[in-house]
Formats: sequence, C-alpha cells, structure tokens
Amino acid sequence: MTYRPICVIIILIFITSCNEYQKLLRSEDIKIKYQKAEKYYENEEYRRASGLFEQILPKYRGKPQAERITFFYAKSLLEIKNYVLAAYQFESFIKAYPISQKVEEAAYLEAYCFYKQSPKFSLDQEQTFEAIDKLQNFINFYPYSESLSLANQHVQELRVKLEKKAFEIAKQYNTIRDYGSAITVLNSFIIDYPGTPFREDALFYLFDSSYKIAINSIPSKKIERLNDARKVYEELIAEYPETQFLNKTETMISTIDKEIAIFAPNQ
Repeated sequence: MTYRPICVIIILIFITSCNEYQKLLRSEDIKIKYQKAEKYYENEEYRRASGLFEQILPKYRGKPQAERITFFYAKSLLEIKNYVLAAYQFESFIKAYPISQKVEEAAYLEAYCFYKQSPKFSLDQEQTFEAIDKLQNFINFYPYSESLSLANQHVQELRVKLEKKAFEIAKQYNTIRDYGSAITVLNSFIIDYPGTPFREDALFYLFDSSYKIAINSIPSKKIERLNDARKVYEELIAEYPETQFLNKTETMISTIDKEIAIFAPNQ
C-alpha cells in the first residue's frame, strides 16, 4: 500500500509529460521547439528530441542554427537505433557543412550506422560489404582520427563475419557429403583467407572430405587420393599440433596408413 501514492505520482508525471510533448509537436513556435529539443537531447530523451528536430530542421535551413540542429538530429536518430535515417542525416550534414568541426565525427558515425546495419552471417551480406567500404573510406580519409582504432575494429569484425559465411558455405558441402565440391571450395577458402580464424576448422573438413573420397575410391585412384589426404593431415597437425580434432584425425590417419600399406605395393 505504501507504494501506491508513489506509483500514482509517477503515472501523473508521465501523463503530464506526454501531454506537454504533444502540445510541443502541435505548436507553431519553432524557437520553443528548438529550446525543448535541445533540453530533451541533454536529458538523453532522444526519441522526443528527434521528433522536434525533424520538425524544425526545414524551418532553420540556411540559418546559423541549422548545422547544430542537423548534427543533433542525426545523433538522436543514432541513439534510438534508426540507423538508416541516421546514416542519411550524417551524410547530409557532411555535404552541407564540409568544413564543420564536427565533420570528422559525422563521417565516423555515418560509417558506424552502416556497420550496425550489417546482418548476421547467415543472411545476404551486401550491407556488410557496403559497411566495410564506408569504414575503409573513413580510415583512408582520416588516418589520424581518434576513432581510427574503433573503425579498424569494426572492419575486422565485419571481415570475420564474411569469412564465417564463406566457411559455413564450404563446410556445408562436407555436411551434405558432396566431398568433391567440399575439397574444391575448402581449398579456395584456405587460399582466399590465409589468416582466417576458421583455418583450423577448414583444414579439418578438407582432411575429412579428402579422407572419405580416398577411402571410397576405385583402386586405380586410391593410393593417389590417400596420399593427398595424408598431406592435408600433415598440414593440419603441423599448424595445430593440439588441434581440437586430434582424436578424430588420429583414427582417420591410422586407417589411411593401413590402406596405403595395402595398396602401395600394387602400384
């Protein structure tokens, strides 16, 4: 019961606040709207701030306040995670105020908005490529920026996402037992992404695919394919002597060596 008066007060404050904001939206006084928009922005009430900034921006276009309003409007949109519109507003700011002291920050935040739009790796990655381009342009144009380290981190994260997608596609051929295609695609993946964090996994699935093709080969091709599989195993173990796949690979290489011992004398 002691909490009821407090709850009632909070609800009344909320209702009063909502009513005040609705009146502001309907008001024709752009000066008051501007003052309140900045107040909302300072209080981190970004959704309300963005609504007012959106309304007054056209009224201040060409005036000294327009630069500040445009930048704050873009940042408010960013804070409420409206990344598409925020990116557009940051781009508009850069074009309208190319010598502004805020143009470098706006360039980074525009690229950051694209970074935030990058989907999970399993989806189409067109937006990821676009985000990398935007971030790389920022890095090239502002090589001494305070945001350089963050921009590089974003690029690296997005590239790993692209590598994960490429690896999962290659791995899928192994999963569906299309081992010939798996060998081709995994070899391409390893060549295309030499420093990938998925290299150990890619080598294992390459070995697994090579092993399964070799074991099930016709006699005339068996020894060659067994030796090919052994080479992949040797590369995997040389790079990852304590690989997470050690138990599986030891069993597989033992079978390969037994098969080589049987078929090699007949060659």
